[in-house]
Amino acid sequence: QVQLVESGGGLVQPGGSLRLSCAASGSNFSIMGWYRQAAKKERELVAFVTSTGYTNYAGSVKGRFAISKDNAKNTVDLQMNSLKPEDTAVYYCYVRTLDPRIYWGQGTQVTVSS
Repeated sequence: QVQLVESGGGLVQPGGSLRLSCAASGSNFSIMGWYRQAAKKERELVAFVTSTGYTNYAGSVKGRFAISKDNAKNTVDLQMNSLKPEDTAVYYCYVRTLDPRIYWGQGTQVTVSS
């Protein structure tokens, strides 16, 4: 059973930055990434990074967000810059194991507002 613990959410003004971090128990994940879910909207993929280092981003965050992972610490971070009100959502960390199975974090709230 993989457990994911997220941190780093909060309230930030438009144009500001936040860094989300997710620590995973276990290792050898094929994919680590982030989804988000805004109020009354479906969960959407934000970004992911594969075991080989390939990254992919949603078009709405490309150029503003950067995902990175630390294999030694089994963490995946999401650096979010130039935040917009429409980035407001609960952000969920996820990993896909080699089985494959998908595990989710509990979610962390990000609110972008003046």
